[in-house]
Amino acid sequence: MAVVSVEPDLEQHTLTAVVHLDAPVERVWQLWSDPRRLERWWGPPGYPATVRDHDLTPGGRVRYFMTSPEGEKLPGWWRVDEVEVPNHLAFTDGFADDAFEPVEDMPAGRSDVRLSEHDGGTELRWVTRYDTREALEQIVGMGAVEGTRQALEQMDSVLG
Repeated sequence: MAVVSVEPDLEQHTLTAVVHLDAPVERVWQLWSDPRRLERWWGPPGYPATVRDHDLTPGGRVRYFMTSPEGEKLPGWWRVDEVEVPNHLAFTDGFADDAFEPVEDMPAGRSDVRLSEHDGGTELRWVTRYDTREALEQIVGMGAVEGTRQALEQMDSVLG
């Protein structure tokens, strides 16, 4: 497996990650569709995720929290927009309060995840678009580039 890139584009307001995985598309899809597998890679090392709700149907919700090394719970949410098993998932992702409601003054991004065959394995291309350059800059300033890279690097062990 190789994380090829995790790159912000300030002009397009996007954060794009490309990963090559040594597994077929159907197995990589399970990293998203199985909440127990999602927990094992969503979030950087040291911030394990706990998925509370996981409905990967259009209009469905995923609610989760990550736990910091100090024990602080960091809630988040997804609203699922599009699903084409096993190649495409689109969702809006944001920060949540303790009741898993969106935190309005924090940026939310619309993620578009595409899985395609590549060299006998899978290429995962994940583009997250923010409404403004400032929103992307805020996310990048919070460590999203390195955190995303670290999270994606965990996928291989979950597939293993």
